[in-house]
Amino acid sequence: MHSPIELKFNEKIEARLVDYPIPLAAYHLLRDDPEIAALQDYSNVVSIKRLGYNDHGPVHMRKVTYNAVKMAIFLKEKGIPLNLEKEELGTFDDSLTAVVMAAFLHDVGMTLSRAFHENTGIWLAQPIFERILLQLYPTSLAKRVILRSLAMECVMGHMATIPIHSLEAGLILVADGCDMEKGRARIPMMLSTDAKLGDIHKYSAAAVDKVKIIPGERAAIRIEVHMTETVGFFQVEEVLFPKIKASPVKPLIELYAYKDGLEPKCYL
Repeated sequence: MHSPIELKFNEKIEARLVDYPIPLAAYHLLRDDPEIAALQDYSNVVSIKRLGYNDHGPVHMRKVTYNAVKMAIFLKEKGIPLNLEKEELGTFDDSLTAVVMAAFLHDVGMTLSRAFHENTGIWLAQPIFERILLQLYPTSLAKRVILRSLAMECVMGHMATIPIHSLEAGLILVADGCDMEKGRARIPMMLSTDAKLGDIHKYSAAAVDKVKIIPGERAAIRIEVHMTETVGFFQVEEVLFPKIKASPVKPLIELYAYKDGLEPKCYL
């Protein structure tokens, strides 16, 4: 049973993908897969109930998928090719398929541990990537190998702990960092009021009212972080900005933070 917010993001993702049949088909396969649903649900059990972290489950992975798809399409609309197209290995739709798969599974390593979950997530996601790709590209082994590797790079790189080199992986890195709105911290704050290490992440996320991802003025993508309290700057400066700096997409992004009563702060 999907929650109302999951269903809302399903609709939003599908609306963004309506003109891209293969990525849309990939999303439907991911969305309807019972193993993926179980992995996403258990990721949240480990993250929230066991470790006291923010949402890393079905809603978060859908939000990251939506963010990544939106940014990828912004780049396409600006005439900026992603790596597969630039290197003549595939089309934009192929890249978008890898991005959708990776975003929807990027945090499944949380089912094991927070530590190194970007690495453990690779081998949990790999067989799923393979069976999804077999349905999408049944006659092209080379395409399946390329997209599997690209999706694995995206999962591996989403914590900025390992260098990544494709725009596709860079999009996942930034899309993940953009999920910092107050709703993500709601459940762990309800479950525990005891102070402990790492609480700054919960309280700073609770201060972020809205993250807007829109077409840029100076760059292809503009990210605006709107907050109610200055503690929200922690999320921008310690979570989002380091991910953008580590991303190959950095030159294509402008980043602003807004707090009522203060001048907007421009980071990029």
